[in-house]
Amino acid sequence: MWHDTAGDPITGVKWTRKTTEKLAAELAKYSIRVSPNTVGRLLKELDFRLRVNFKTIESGNRKPPDPRKRDEQFRYIKNQRIEFGRRGNPVISVDSKKKELIGNFKNSGQSWQLEPIPVNDHDFHIDAEGRAIPYGIYDDHQNRGYVFIGTSYETPAFAVDSIVEWWCSVGRERYPEAQELLILADCGGANGYRSRVWKYRLYLQLCEPYNLTVTVCHYPPGASKWNPIEHRLFSEISKNWSGQPLTTYETVVNYIRTTRTESGLTVDARLVSRVYEKGEGVSDAQMATIPLVKNEKLRDWNYTIQPSRM
Repeated sequence: MWHDTAGDPITGVKWTRKTTEKLAAELAKYSIRVSPNTVGRLLKELDFRLRVNFKTIESGNRKPPDPRKRDEQFRYIKNQRIEFGRRGNPVISVDSKKKELIGNFKNSGQSWQLEPIPVNDHDFHIDAEGRAIPYGIYDDHQNRGYVFIGTSYETPAFAVDSIVEWWCSVGRERYPEAQELLILADCGGANGYRSRVWKYRLYLQLCEPYNLTVTVCHYPPGASKWNPIEHRLFSEISKNWSGQPLTTYETVVNYIRTTRTESGLTVDARLVSRVYEKGEGVSDAQMATIPLVKNEKLRDWNYTIQPSRM
């Protein structure tokens, strides 16, 4: 294995490109007969570790951001969260969770069951009742999650409607004195920084009607896992329904609502029956009506939308 071994000079962890089956076959040539499982155990004792494909190369024609710019954005987001918290203003983290087929389909994960749950052998969309499109809002100060489950498409209109519904039903009550809101979001998807519809609807549906100043900070491309909602809300939901088929929309809602953690996380969920259509556009004239202020250094990733009657 000398020429097929690589390793980390800092930690001492090693890995090899040969499979355990091939290593077992080579050992058999020296009259050492062991199973591939035994080879795997011996490799682990020798500080070898399994590796998986690591998604780090950004696809498409977009150039990856300068590492210095990424670091600056992380520092900026940290300072914004501290400042908004100091003033008692709400900070929410938003994103869409992975779409789920509704029906008797395999769901990733394992569960303690007397017998394995039989599910369909193929995940054909034609056999599904529909798709669940969870759009989540995580309240950073309160450690509470709110998930709106769409049934049509993930669109900016759906994202903004969810945030407005959260503000009307929960946000105003929990933060009665707040005049500002900080939204932490990914760079792409329904709430992407390039989306005109996202910005225009935030202004039209949230800023204007409620006289609320909304600041949005986007995590850099490839850094969505640092968005708090990913590891504080979505991961806990996935654990809660691990290995359980999502046979109906009610099943999805119930699993989300019953998600709890020892740190005090509670989650509310509701089904959204409205049908959202793709392809909505916003003209230059409409964009010109938005009182939008961009950060001088990180203009694309940070902006503040103000109500017109400030």
